Amino acid sequence: MSRPPPKFTASERRLVTQTLEERYGRQVQLLDADAELLLDPLDSDVTSRPTLAWEERGANFVLFKIADNRFRCQFYYTAAEQFGTGKDEYDTLGDCIITLLQVQSDHEREREGVRSGMNAVDFSKANDGEEYFPPIII
Repeated sequence: MSRPPPKFTASERRLVTQTLEERYGRQVQLLDADAELLLDPLDSDVTSRPTLAWEERGANFVLFKIADNRFRCQFYYTAAEQFGTGKDEYDTLGDCIITLLQVQSDHEREREGVRSGMNAVDFSKANDGEEYFPPIII
């Protein structure tokens, strides 16, 4: 039986707090939680893992500590609108949170663009003609 990973360390929490302050320009309240995750897609057992959560600008964010130097993340608006970053797991917390914030920011802009009448052609023009791929839905 494997032992559960330690909770987020003080330095990990500080990194998350500082990154969020840089992103939003103010302190963001972090919530400590435990989440039950399916760590192995071939296994039906869920495993409890330490989690940091916060809410900003209508989106909810979660960072999961899978093990030492192994992290997962996602953001969601509703139970039906859950998004990942396109990468299952990260070995550095900094890469995990920065990618999460970038993907959510891109998604937020895309949602606003749809509301403003932009379409796929407009997005392609805004992206130097390259095809636009929105965040992956989990």
